[in-house]
Amino acid sequence: MKQYITTALIFGALASTLPGCVSDEREPEVTKPPVTLITLDPGHFHAALVQKNLIEGIDSNVYVYAPKGAELDAHLKLVEQFNTRSENPTRWNEVIYTGADFAEKMLHEKKGNVVVLSGNNKLKTKYIYQSLDSGLNVLADKPMAINSGDFDLLVKSFDKAKENDVLLYDIMTERSEITNILQRELAMNKELFGELRDGTEKDPSILFENVHYFFKQVSGKDLIRPAWFFDAKQQGEAIADVGTHVVDLVQWECFPDQALDYKNDVQIISAKTWPTTITAEQFSKVTGLDSFPDFLKEDVKNNKLNTHANGEVNYTLKGKHVRIATKWNFQAKEGGDTHYAMLKGTKAQLVVKQGKEEKFQPTLYIYPDKTAASEFKTAVDNAIKNITSTYPGITTEQTGNGFKVIIPGKYKVGHEAHFSQVMERYLTYLRNKSMPAWEVPCMITKYFITTKAVELAGKK
Repeated sequence: MKQYITTALIFGALASTLPGCVSDEREPEVTKPPVTLITLDPGHFHAALVQKNLIEGIDSNVYVYAPKGAELDAHLKLVEQFNTRSENPTRWNEVIYTGADFAEKMLHEKKGNVVVLSGNNKLKTKYIYQSLDSGLNVLADKPMAINSGDFDLLVKSFDKAKENDVLLYDIMTERSEITNILQRELAMNKELFGELRDGTEKDPSILFENVHYFFKQVSGKDLIRPAWFFDAKQQGEAIADVGTHVVDLVQWECFPDQALDYKNDVQIISAKTWPTTITAEQFSKVTGLDSFPDFLKEDVKNNKLNTHANGEVNYTLKGKHVRIATKWNFQAKEGGDTHYAMLKGTKAQLVVKQGKEEKFQPTLYIYPDKTAASEFKTAVDNAIKNITSTYPGITTEQTGNGFKVIIPGKYKVGHEAHFSQVMERYLTYLRNKSMPAWEVPCMITKYFITTKAVELAGKK
């Protein structure tokens, strides 16, 4: 359901004058849920995925402030799809304001108390700061900063959040993926994994790579992306965009519950970026546009767009060597987005693969590192036994010299469902009026790494 503000006011006033609308008995006061969402300029489908499911404690009225256009239409259409589905439909009422002063209007009216940001990243950090400065909480899609200037403002934003007793948090869905959760759990098991190796630049102890695709489906529909998604000045380089998830996983898995200090714990060694070429026909297929817009012209040669789609950074975190790589292709021949993650311990390696052999499903493997076979199997069995107390049904099967972790389907809820899980985690923080002490310093460290890597890559 969508409702424009002017219409809502008219019908509200009209209802009070209609016969039968006036009663001598006072209506019982309705307790309003503690959280009311404000969606600001939704230009990415993640803004709608936050609302894919109804969550207790969130008002069904959502206040949307955005300019008129295809991006707003796509957002509302996806929300309406959630409202009208046959199974577990939602009942969101989108109250929309589309004036040219939409951002200022939102800050002035404060119709809700949590601002959801997912769209063009050029102004996102500014919107974050302004919202916090106005006393509003913020739940922002990644990335919250795409360059060093944004990073400086983001640090000030966290200071402002503390000053105004509000919470700023980013949507890190990959922490809710079961293979990542189990990789983290097993890495903390000293009997099985040992200690994380230091590694070297050529042979890092932490290696994460992922591949994404421009053309894919969301909620069963072909995804239409805005043209600015292909502009590094608006979307950000790959390292600063999807690379945010990877850097976050490195910190969350390898240094669990530790407050990291970007000034002392991080050393950026090298970084590079390179393009993916998109034809005019492919660009039209994924954006619906007939030609490349002017702001992309400098990246167009021979009627082909060289996107800022790939990046790699090598760095150390608390002395451990890390390499992350993020890549984009146009469309997958089979499967979809893929993730590879390897952690090297003194006793074992923990590897997540998502290739053809795994039927493009993320799969966790455990390989021994100079450990006797019998001792290793005992360590694996003990580690899995510990995990099943929280995740019943997890088992392993031997594969070559290692083991594959077998995960029941009930834990594989899919990427889109992770947005509700992030929202539930954020609501817990709001109820407690605080986050774990390590969250803010780790967010700052994460965005220091991504934005500094972009800066370093641009100097070459």
